[in-house]
Amino acid sequence: MLKEENKLAAFDDSPTCSPYDLKYHLPPKPRLQDDNTGFVFQRNIFYKTTGKDDICKFQPSSPQELIEEQDIFNSIAWPQTSPLRGDNSSNALGSSFTVHRGTRGQQWHVGDELKVTITMKDFRGKPKKTGGDVLVARVHNSILQAGVAGQVTDHENGSYTATFPLLWTGNASIEVTLLHPSEAVTVIRRLNKDNPDRVYFKSVFRQNSISETMNCNFCLRPTKLPLCDFTDVRTGEPWFCFKPKKLGCENRVSHFMCGYGGKIFLDPGEKNLFKNGVNMKVKLISKGPAIVNVVPQRIGVSEQNKAIENLGHSGYYYRGMWQALDGTTVQHFQNPAAMSKCLHGKMIYMFGDSTVRQWYEYLISKLPGLVNFDFHNGPKTSPYMATDNANNIFMTYHVHGPPLRIRPISVTQVRYVANELSAIEGGPNTVVILGIWAHFGSFPDEVYLRRLQRIRNAVVQLLKRSPGTLVIIRTGNIKGLAGSQAVFNSDWSTMQQNKILRAVFHGVNVRWVDAWEMTLAHNARFVLHPLPPIIKNMVDVILSYICPLKM
Repeated sequence: MLKEENKLAAFDDSPTCSPYDLKYHLPPKPRLQDDNTGFVFQRNIFYKTTGKDDICKFQPSSPQELIEEQDIFNSIAWPQTSPLRGDNSSNALGSSFTVHRGTRGQQWHVGDELKVTITMKDFRGKPKKTGGDVLVARVHNSILQAGVAGQVTDHENGSYTATFPLLWTGNASIEVTLLHPSEAVTVIRRLNKDNPDRVYFKSVFRQNSISETMNCNFCLRPTKLPLCDFTDVRTGEPWFCFKPKKLGCENRVSHFMCGYGGKIFLDPGEKNLFKNGVNMKVKLISKGPAIVNVVPQRIGVSEQNKAIENLGHSGYYYRGMWQALDGTTVQHFQNPAAMSKCLHGKMIYMFGDSTVRQWYEYLISKLPGLVNFDFHNGPKTSPYMATDNANNIFMTYHVHGPPLRIRPISVTQVRYVANELSAIEGGPNTVVILGIWAHFGSFPDEVYLRRLQRIRNAVVQLLKRSPGTLVIIRTGNIKGLAGSQAVFNSDWSTMQQNKILRAVFHGVNVRWVDAWEMTLAHNARFVLHPLPPIIKNMVDVILSYICPLKM
């Protein structure tokens, strides 16, 4: 069913590693802490804790950023989760939710706030006593092609509350889905901390007829091999490769991902926590009706609209079209002429992963005058560039810097977004689109946060020199990856990344495309790369930011 999402290299059709390659990634046997060496051994990986060769610890560049880091992590702290012990993990099929009665019985009006109580049980049938489950909820009407995401509150005692705004007349069906049990969060946390190198990256070093392929990462396990330090001199972003035996570090020519290895770090019982239809992407049953009938809004009850605003939703679908709740009027562009008129005279710079590239590809497919330039660099790599001379449109897409799960790409094209932003003049005809999230799911949150800080600083400088520049940021979305791949890019990691993303850019003049809510609220299945109806709505939001309606 999810053929595209279930490939081993799920992100950009990256080549897979051979067994010969993979054997050099197997972790060393666990050892106790050795105070004489300064290495701390945790499970199967060790980190250098002191000294100038500390390649696994990343220090903030300023005291202010350290304070920001601590504040953000405190604000997004996930409830403490317990390890797997027998059948104590959350069982979605044994759990349930109940719809609260309205303030006036069962009569619901547009603008009312609907609440449901979620009660989780384990596989023994016992109520859970702790929180930390990754739950999402939505209400929808398939006939009206309407849907809105719910806000889930964790009471940290096995019960949760999901809250929804009621936004259309007619039926509203309630769905609650378990994305990950809390015990899986325990495993993901451990893997991101102890095994951040479980996604395998390599680089080819070449000179004349000599070619060597070496392992690369943020953090490489200590060996007797010397290292090539490719830390970016401007941003301070670290990246290392083992030095080739015959060639120098300057002979590095390409970067690529060659596979995943998370299974070797899972105990047999832990593997069972990542099974679709068992404890991932499982809908809970309802105790009582799971559909409410919504009648028109009460006349003269303005506090209902305030209740909708207070819930903090980005928007909802109605008749298959996204309606924003943040004050933006979303226009729905139905023909190429309207889209080209909106983009007339614009320079559009897209940076990020393949979920941003989808927007580039969508615009190329819809605008016949927008011609893609062939760099002969192969599909699904970078850079992309297109122009429409008649409408004076210029558009580019470029991948972000490592970690980058991609097929072989020239190192000359592996660039850091912060550096690229510093080269953009900006102005009222410049649009910058950013989407950086999916390739960071296997690393500690500190890696993602510090990348965003560098990008945020570059955005602030861009807006200072050219205040009219429009900057649009895409959040991460719910995915449909197979269970074996959730250990590399879980929905829990994405949920936490989205919180970090919004916190880092809080107060900065940017616009948002809330991909999480736009995928959750839609009736389409969850996939890593959202399906065409969602992509169209996302592009409509972008075009509405570029060409706002004049009131």
